Amino acid sequence: MKAAIQFDYSTQGQAVRQSARSGDLSGHTSGLARGNLQGNVVILPSSHAGSFLQYCLNNPKPCPLIGVSALGDPALPSLGRDIDIRTDLPRYRVFHNGVYDEETTNIVELWSDDFMTFVIGCSFTFEQALQDNGVAVRNIDDELNVPMFRTNIETMPAGPFCGPLIVTMRPVKTELVPAAFEATRPFTHSHGVPIHVGAASDLGIADLDKPDFGDAIEVAEGEVPVFWACGVTPQLALGVAKPPICITHSPGSMLVTDLNGDEPPTVDFPFSMITTNK
Repeated sequence: MKAAIQFDYSTQGQAVRQSARSGDLSGHTSGLARGNLQGNVVILPSSHAGSFLQYCLNNPKPCPLIGVSALGDPALPSLGRDIDIRTDLPRYRVFHNGVYDEETTNIVELWSDDFMTFVIGCSFTFEQALQDNGVAVRNIDDELNVPMFRTNIETMPAGPFCGPLIVTMRPVKTELVPAAFEATRPFTHSHGVPIHVGAASDLGIADLDKPDFGDAIEVAEGEVPVFWACGVTPQLALGVAKPPICITHSPGSMLVTDLNGDEPPTVDFPFSMITTNK
């Protein structure tokens, strides 16, 4: 009897990053590197890093930290070999004084030795677990970006950072909602179980056909909308905090790490940042 083949998660993570680095990949990463841990990205000057760290700690559901860089270092060795955060996302968003300015496919020319990178777990990580538990993931099946919506739920502030919660929505057959909860329960580092099932209006969402980010996905007969907290949440908090510059992933265009999505990573960061920075 042949031994089972061990899947090398690092190989597919590196392949996705190399595709982004070369410019071949500039879209969303849903359905890519299935089983790998994916992450939202926020890059800030050191003056705002401490308050943003506290914002993430105050809001672990939408902002579960999976990685923090050293000051000025574009590498994230705890998340993968040869990561260069300046080139390895398919698309980036650039904000000046809290105002969205542009999208770009690399930030080499914008990089500063004063930057720190924060990586926040992404729900794309658990999509394979949903499928393995018999729950269809329509954004993958239809080759779409997941829809994301602003809600009427306020996050807990930290320093200048505050704002509403963002959620992702995936239609789930009504009888499979318990399976969706069980499949995502272990993924606390990637938002975990849903925060709401059913009427979008309960979250202040007026129209599921008009997401704030991503693509609209129809909720078919026999399905119910299921909502998870989303790591795009900090992008609205940036508009309040107004750092002189901030760079994030473009919603849906994630950092694909080398790590198995089933295993929460260990995050090392200096707690002194919380009290010594703005």
